[in-house]
Amino acid sequence: MDNIVTGCVAILGLLVFGLGLSISVMRFRGGTNSGCEPDPANPLHKLIRAHANTTEYAPFLGLLFLYLGARSPSTATLSLIVAATVCRCLLVVGLIAWPTMAKPNPLRFVGALGTYLTGIALCAMLAN
Repeated sequence: MDNIVTGCVAILGLLVFGLGLSISVMRFRGGTNSGCEPDPANPLHKLIRAHANTTEYAPFLGLLFLYLGARSPSTATLSLIVAATVCRCLLVVGLIAWPTMAKPNPLRFVGALGTYLTGIALCAMLAN
């Protein structure tokens, strides 16, 4: 398996589990067992949304990465895998680093659009 592929899968996993751990720590410190205020500026709410969004896309992307990476991936395939991973990271930063999720920001936009485009391209590569 290509090191780039396994590295990108590891990054996706770290996003999922790191965000989950961050939520648990924040809940523990704040004495919140479940739920949170639906305020788009609330740090816990932002973490929960980032984690939820990540868990929607990371598993399937990881499967695509591993499947395509096990078949002597081309430079184009590796580039798409890296780009998809970067886009997922940008989206997470765009969700948690901005003061509020109520307004769009460039990292969220690039992260979301990039995820869609690279994901579609990687799916198309399955047909080849």
